[in-house]
Amino acid sequence: MFTGLPTFLAFLLIYVAPGATESGEPARTNSAMITAANPHAARVGQNILAAGGSAIDAAIAAQMVLGLVEPQSSGVGGGGFILHYNAVTGAIESFDGRETAPAAATSDLFRRPDGELMLWPEAASGGLSVGVPGLLRMLELVHRKHGRLPWARLFEPAIQLAESGFTVSPRLAQSITNNKDLINFPAAHAYFFSSGEPLFAGTHLTNPEYATTLRTVAAGGADAFYHGDIAADIAAAVQSAVRNPGTLSVDDLKSYEARQRPPVCTVYRIYTVCGMGPPSSGGLTNLQILGLVERFDIATAGANSLMALHIITEASRLAFADRGLFMADSDFVEVPVEGLLDRAYLAERSALIHLDKSMGKADAGAPPGSNRRAYAMQNREHGASTSHLSVIDAAGNAVSFTTSIERAFGSRLFVRGFLLNNQLTDFSFQAQETGQLVANRVEGGKRPRSSMAPTLVFGPNGELLLAIGSPGGSRIIGYVTLALIASLDWQMDPQAAVSLAHFINRNGATELEEGSLLESLASQLESIGHDVKIRPLNSGLHGVLVTANGLEGGADPRREGLALGH
Repeated sequence: MFTGLPTFLAFLLIYVAPGATESGEPARTNSAMITAANPHAARVGQNILAAGGSAIDAAIAAQMVLGLVEPQSSGVGGGGFILHYNAVTGAIESFDGRETAPAAATSDLFRRPDGELMLWPEAASGGLSVGVPGLLRMLELVHRKHGRLPWARLFEPAIQLAESGFTVSPRLAQSITNNKDLINFPAAHAYFFSSGEPLFAGTHLTNPEYATTLRTVAAGGADAFYHGDIAADIAAAVQSAVRNPGTLSVDDLKSYEARQRPPVCTVYRIYTVCGMGPPSSGGLTNLQILGLVERFDIATAGANSLMALHIITEASRLAFADRGLFMADSDFVEVPVEGLLDRAYLAERSALIHLDKSMGKADAGAPPGSNRRAYAMQNREHGASTSHLSVIDAAGNAVSFTTSIERAFGSRLFVRGFLLNNQLTDFSFQAQETGQLVANRVEGGKRPRSSMAPTLVFGPNGELLLAIGSPGGSRIIGYVTLALIASLDWQMDPQAAVSLAHFINRNGATELEEGSLLESLASQLESIGHDVKIRPLNSGLHGVLVTANGLEGGADPRREGLALGH
């Protein structure tokens, strides 16, 4: 609490007016709602909900459209994570559709013939970086458990839109312009530079190949993707890539399995917050940050205050230090999940946060059940694409779904109307540091550590309160944490929460969102030891909140999304 603070700390409570990105009222409805990153996807999801579809039905239909109209961010050539809430049973389930490394992959995957490690831009393009796509296997798994409408019905809107065409959005056009290296990949270049120049906003674009792919999967289920001609074409594209040919094979595709895993949950104040566990680091790191700040009166400090910013970023340093050492695919390494969320451990770590100065770079802790000497630290962070959608249906079931091909346009390999991911660059390129193995090193069949953080929040009586998540690479963790604090501590509606000006710390510089009034805090942060960087922080937060009067939805104004009810 902030009772009895010394006078010299009073300046930390200075309030900064909301940033320039904050605007608008939340969407409201009494029935069902979806919020997604593109209007086409949101409207398709809305129509599925109106037709009696479940939350997962709407999510699947919207995702198929996102793969068409926002192909640089997600699609069937990538993966994702889903949190699902069953309103009848109260069950909270998490589903893992993360890509896997090919069976032949080794810890030297990104090492050049001369023995030196590749640089990330060099490794990200081409075949080496492609993991086995997991999206369709995961969606099929969740649909079998929680779908209401037929599988094939969910593909019809995207098929029709791919065949009739859609208008290229400003965001897609800008992404193409910003990624002119697509010219080096013939199939992608032919589609995104159809006239020899980058597609411009307003262009009418069709994708008949994508329509054919979806029609095949609609008729044959996920097996039609992981077996037969589609799988053969994916493997051929990876193995014959003009840059960095890889080893991903038809057998790798055939053997892929989506997994249902236990969610990670903790109590924060009067709320229960649930996220995705390993191989994602997103849920654990979010929950750690919340546990570290819980002893402070964040509510009194207020949104956009220097005090709140300082405490949250210091907590983030500590959580990211633990993330870098301990978090990876728990099928391959022992992740001390319970120890990382142990309340006594978090209280001990929280005591390292001082109100008058920054701790600087934090060291990892020693959570109960861990062997701190077992692994070496991984610090490299790349990738900032991805998409997120949140859905609550008329029965009260909820889906929080983060989906990705990693960076914008993934590996640049374009097959049958969709892009293949470059998720394997989320592994540590270096297998060992100072003689110790890195937990997130490359191994055949392993899933690279993710930062995706689909989240569900429940009230004091166990009632569903909020579904939320964001794209943004490892910055996802900061975006989602801030939105949770905005919703739970500052009682913001979801539109205000997702529009709030961002600040991030990944155990390094404190980043402030360019163009927001948080920039005015830079000198004060520097005076207490923060290394401050001003930069664009392009989240894509999408959330749905349950209120006494129905549902409220918020769509991040930094992207092109909508929140729609029916």
